[in-house]
Amino acid sequence: MTRVKICGLTREEDVDAAIDAGADAVGFVVDVPVDTPREVTARRAAELVARVPPFVTTVLVTMPGGPNRAIELVEQVDPDVVQVHSDLSPGDVAYLRSKVDADVLKHVDAARPGTARRYADVADALLVDSVDESGAGGTGKTHDWERTRAETAGLDVPIVLAGGLTPENVARAVETVEPFAVDVASGVESAGGVKDHDAMHRFVEAATRRRRPLRA
Repeated sequence: MTRVKICGLTREEDVDAAIDAGADAVGFVVDVPVDTPREVTARRAAELVARVPPFVTTVLVTMPGGPNRAIELVEQVDPDVVQVHSDLSPGDVAYLRSKVDADVLKHVDAARPGTARRYADVADALLVDSVDESGAGGTGKTHDWERTRAETAGLDVPIVLAGGLTPENVARAVETVEPFAVDVASGVESAGGVKDHDAMHRFVEAATRRRRPLRA
C-alpha cells in the first residue's frame, strides 16, 4: 500500500491530526533559504518530533549549504529521516548518509527526473518534486507523472512522489506512477502552515484506497 507523508507541520494539533488521519510520516521544515510559512526552528522541530509516537516516521526537511550543516541539524532535531533539497553531489549525499543515524531522502527536480539515477545508489529514497528556481518544494504545482514513472522505472530505490498533490488528484497520481509513497504539504492546508484536518483525512484515504505493489 502506498505510504503517505504529510509535510510542513508547525502546530501540535496538526501533528496529532495528521497521525489520526493515518499518515505514515510527518515532515518538519527547518533552515531553508526561502520564505515559507511552513518553516520552524530546529528547536521547535525537535519538540514536534518528540511528540510523534512510535511507528510514525519523522522527517527533517532542509536545504543545507553542505552535508555538514545537514549533519548538525540531524543532531539537533533527531529525526528518522533527513530530506535534502539542496543540490548536493552524489558524493556529498553518500557522506551525509555515512555520518547520520537517519535515512537520507534526496530530492529530484521533476523537470529533470533522469537525474534520479545519479542518486539511486547513495540515497535511501528519492523524492521527485516540482521545485522553484531555488530548488525548494511546496510549490503546489503538479508535473508530468508519466515522465516521472518512465524515468524512475527500474531504479532499486523507493520513489516518493510530491508536487501539487491534493485529495482530488492523489489517487490518479498513485495509479500513474505507483510510487512507494506520496508527499503533501500545501494540498492539505487551510492557510499557509495551517493544516485542514478534514483534507488530511481525505488525502490519506484517497492515496491508500487501492493496494499496489511496493517499488522498493
